[in-house]
Amino acid sequence: MEISSWGVDRSWTLFLDRDGVINERIFGGYVLDWKDFHFLPGVLESLAHVRGKFARIVVVTNQQCVALELISQGGLDFIHERMCQQVAVCGGEIDAVFAAIELKNDPASRRKPKTNMALEAQQQFPEIDFSKSIMVGDTGTDLQFGRALGMKTVLIESQESVTDHPDFRCMALGTFLSLI
Repeated sequence: MEISSWGVDRSWTLFLDRDGVINERIFGGYVLDWKDFHFLPGVLESLAHVRGKFARIVVVTNQQCVALELISQGGLDFIHERMCQQVAVCGGEIDAVFAAIELKNDPASRRKPKTNMALEAQQQFPEIDFSKSIMVGDTGTDLQFGRALGMKTVLIESQESVTDHPDFRCMALGTFLSLI
């Protein structure tokens, strides 16, 4: 499917997963300190490039490391504040970050593929229309999350095995955003 046929304009919302899309993912571990948060190549430039091309850019991330008590909520918030500051310094903007900090098996979890974080984003920004939204992620749960809400889905390919079929797939966020 050609991205140009999606009709993306200033009324659309871009939802981004964090680890593996914005920053290097630590397979089998977690980013627990700002010094371990490394932006993937081209991400900062790409987010600056699309500033103003979307109504909102929202990060939705599963971070059970808080429930596992590997990092505090404050520590996670600090990482997200620094991430947003660095994006802004480079000319981009992230409007909000939603993190599901519950354990994978917690029945009250907000974790993707459940849609709670997107619904929370829509409460904060009522203009969000999921039919005019794109979810970019590197896992099947990211794609399931987006599809459940009627979003377009983009897979950033990695060593993660994904059987779900996205609307578009590529190797890096910058590759996709350069087509917008």
